[in-house]
Amino acid sequence: MKVQTYYNHIRFYTPHHFIYYPILTIFLLFSIYFACTTNDALIWSFISVGFIFLFFLAFMLRQHYALILQNRIVRLEIRYRYFTLTGKRFEEFEYKLTDDQIFALRFAPDSEFLQLLEDALKNNLSGDSIKKAIVHWKADYNRV
Repeated sequence: MKVQTYYNHIRFYTPHHFIYYPILTIFLLFSIYFACTTNDALIWSFISVGFIFLFFLAFMLRQHYALILQNRIVRLEIRYRYFTLTGKRFEEFEYKLTDDQIFALRFAPDSEFLQLLEDALKNNLSGDSIKKAIVHWKADYNRV
């Protein structure tokens, strides 16, 4: 597997991004075309709405459950790492951090974690700024 960095950490799911969505987009475009150019505009409009619904539903369901679970796991990982490094509970100030900040900290190795956490709290760094500040990227190859 390729070494993960800030610049290549985004992943695609081939069946959805490169097969299902393009095919569904083509069907949607054809149905809109037929809705505008045929005498059966009403039926083709309903078919278009159906494709729009399928597009939205597929995107939301695929992302929703996996991301909620991943968010919970990342929070637990960060709590555990903080406790392991300091012997203190992370929950005491976790509420001061945004989700993006917490999720960005997972890419920091233990040697940079506490300093980045302190910088994030003190300077209200965005998640993207935290990621860019990481010197030795800790890859997460199991992301959803």
